[in-house]
Amino acid sequence: MNDPFKKNAKLVLKNGITFNGYSFGAKGKAIGEVVFNTGMTGYQEVMTDPSYFGQILVFTYPEIGNTGINFEDSESDNNIVKGIIVRNFSNSTSNWRSKLSLDNWLKKNNVIGLFGIDTRALVKILRNNGSMNGIITTEDISIESCSKYLTNTSSMSGMNLASNVSTNKEYIWNRSDSNFSFGNFTNNHIKKEKLIVVAIDFGIKKSILDRLSYYGCNVIVLPCKTSLDKVLSYKPNGIFFSNGPGDPSCVYEGIKLAQELIEIGNIPMFGICLGHQIFGLALGGKTYKLSFGHRGLNHPCGFGNKIDITSQNHGFALAADSIPGDIAEVNLLNLNDNTVAGLRIKNKPIFSVQYHPEASPGPHDSDYLFKNFVSLMLERC
Repeated sequence: MNDPFKKNAKLVLKNGITFNGYSFGAKGKAIGEVVFNTGMTGYQEVMTDPSYFGQILVFTYPEIGNTGINFEDSESDNNIVKGIIVRNFSNSTSNWRSKLSLDNWLKKNNVIGLFGIDTRALVKILRNNGSMNGIITTEDISIESCSKYLTNTSSMSGMNLASNVSTNKEYIWNRSDSNFSFGNFTNNHIKKEKLIVVAIDFGIKKSILDRLSYYGCNVIVLPCKTSLDKVLSYKPNGIFFSNGPGDPSCVYEGIKLAQELIEIGNIPMFGICLGHQIFGLALGGKTYKLSFGHRGLNHPCGFGNKIDITSQNHGFALAADSIPGDIAEVNLLNLNDNTVAGLRIKNKPIFSVQYHPEASPGPHDSDYLFKNFVSLMLERC
């Protein structure tokens, strides 16, 4: 008879450190970059954020699973994490919107879970040594075999993952949640304008599309390898570059498209996360890999006397000294480490931020950025 208290799964990091724990969710093995998220809520949104594609996610919040899974909060249908690691796993759900347990959802989506390890120790290792590849396995394979798998696994640097998560065909997004209400800028005020926004999908979140729709935009979503002619054929009032996973310097088609659109310069443009990095690269800037990235819901960003608390999920950043000062300015900083958090192109209606202003999950401090984007479009109608 199997011993229910016997540890039956393990995590092996590329540096050889091993954590033995218990399995939940799917069985098998998952290999990917091990990263951590410091948020205290929103595990469903986090796990379905396409920016985590190809990664194994450690939750620093100690207990995950309490509220189950619902049918409304997922940020994507298919582009989810490879595996999750938690301290305590709760299979007892208590939430009026819950439709199934986290365990059942993980099994349905073939995501491997590991619990019962010291996640504080694991996060300290990642903070001190940087994010690294790891393998979660429920199979009876040796640590030496796990290490061989990791030796043959590429690092996140040099990987263009946007093409893996982008839509294959164009579509129109027409869902909007009328229950949202921020400030005095109402959706009824601008829906009459019928603003057309072309969104380039590098791994876009549904909540971002909802916010654009809420603010009166008719959103046409296009694949990440879309041509300039295709974008302009819709005669857009604005163009949006989305978040997404992987190394931004390898998203060559997106960088080329951004260069061409910036050169035109008269169409308002807004970039978030990977889109922000693509804008910087299109200007001639450079990106670099952060040691352990920014992944959480409480990152302070600002400049001068104004500070927003932001939601972030990225492992790369723009090098501030690589941005040509005669063309653009860094107008926002991450106040934890002074990395670039915002760009504005001079004399053109184009701006970007490193964080996720739709904040699903997270604080809504920076929702006004969608309003700013719409205002730029309305000025040119």
